[in-house]
Amino acid sequence: MAAAAKQAKAKNKKPRGQFFRDLGGELKKVTWPTFGKVCKQTGVVLVVTLFFLVIVTGIDAGLGALYKLLIPA
Repeated sequence: MAAAAKQAKAKNKKPRGQFFRDLGGELKKVTWPTFGKVCKQTGVVLVVTLFFLVIVTGIDAGLGALYKLLIPA
């Protein structure tokens, strides 16, 4: 049983340089975004991140103020 598995594995093995040729062929098929699209999407990510930063900071400040009211120092 083990010998059959080794033979099947050896059959599926590709030559060493074949991987890189396949990789190059696959990268040619990729549709790369334009510079403008990348900039626009980066801007959206930054705006959403800043929005959530403001929300989380506000919640943190509110809970901190509530904690100071409940537990006097």
